[in-house]
Amino acid sequence: MAKDKDMHDETVDQEQKANETNQQEAEETVESKKEPTIEDKYNELNDKYVRLHAEFDNYRRRTNKEKLDTIATASSSVLKDLLPVLDDFERAIANNDKVDDIEAVKEGFKLIHHKIANILNSKGLKEMKTTGEVFDSELHEAVANMPAEKKKDKGKIIDTIEKGYYINDKVLRYAKVVVAQ
Repeated sequence: MAKDKDMHDETVDQEQKANETNQQEAEETVESKKEPTIEDKYNELNDKYVRLHAEFDNYRRRTNKEKLDTIATASSSVLKDLLPVLDDFERAIANNDKVDDIEAVKEGFKLIHHKIANILNSKGLKEMKTTGEVFDSELHEAVANMPAEKKKDKGKIIDTIEKGYYINDKVLRYAKVVVAQ
């Protein structure tokens, strides 16, 4: 019986030690779950802010670099397409000295003009229709005013000094026009 009592005492002692260990762990957990101090919160938020600011700066630099690369690539594409026109002009200039037929020279210039117009149209360039249209200050720049011959022509464009152009439905160059008053 003494053995049973000793075993029972040992079991009770082990249970007490386990309970004490659990209590200590619970107290440590409560201590570790305590509210962080204001300084800790400040340091954490400041760290997040600094990191976010650095990430944004990197993003801004990267997008600016990509934008510049895109613009440079787009320009090179247009220039590459215009090089054959430059070659045609150089050939025309070289041959103009040898040609006596003025009609052939005129035809050559018309072909080159047609070629460059097609290239620019393929890149999204469109010519503005102006003569006979009602003057619109959003699209046209009035260079001069002339008296209207007919009453119905008042406020309409009677002559185009410099053509206007759109690029992808956005005004690239305003047309310089003469308006009837």
